[in-house]
Amino acid sequence: MEILFEDNHIAVCIKPAGIISQSSDGGSDMIALLNAHFEENGEKATTYPVHRLDRETSGIMVYAKTSFAAAALSKQAEQNKIKKRYYSVIQGCPSEKSGVLKDLLFRDKQKNKTYVVSRMRKGVRDASLEYSVIGENRGLSLLDILLHTGRTHQIRVQFASRKMPLVGDGRYGGGSGKLALFAHTLEFTHPKNGENLSFSAKPDFEEFPWNEFNV
Repeated sequence: MEILFEDNHIAVCIKPAGIISQSSDGGSDMIALLNAHFEENGEKATTYPVHRLDRETSGIMVYAKTSFAAAALSKQAEQNKIKKRYYSVIQGCPSEKSGVLKDLLFRDKQKNKTYVVSRMRKGVRDASLEYSVIGENRGLSLLDILLHTGRTHQIRVQFASRKMPLVGDGRYGGGSGKLALFAHTLEFTHPKNGENLSFSAKPDFEEFPWNEFNV
């Protein structure tokens, strides 16, 4: 875990792949890691989650350190005012080099899987994202993605449903290996002083499949 920014109200960090972004019974999660970090620094802060990333996804997240900051950031998240951009590597290439994908998604909690469906009904939610192709190589495409909505597994299932699964996404047909999805930019308003904040990072472009592209 890498800390990008921290003050008395928030902590911005890079969540590694394989770590749960919120609480878990096993204790190996971002909440436990951050609480241990605060304790090591002599702080009495408590970690409050305000948004999430899939366990398999790595990238930038913000956590609140006070209940006030948590409420303010949670409100921003509910109003889609926390802007999140991702890098992803998919199999194949979209016919359009940029565009917007819109779908209706149904979440099956028992199977821990999301499906694209054709009509609105109970449990179905709309999903939208914007993408641009920024690299192509040997049948793979590197995408820059802006989420308009934040549904569980949204990016993964929207591209998989179009026969372009994310590399390493075994759940949705992308094969074995590490999931090629990284939250590279996070923008939001500081919960206390109102300052507009933006943080960016990159995945390890020496690792496959990122090393297939020059970014």
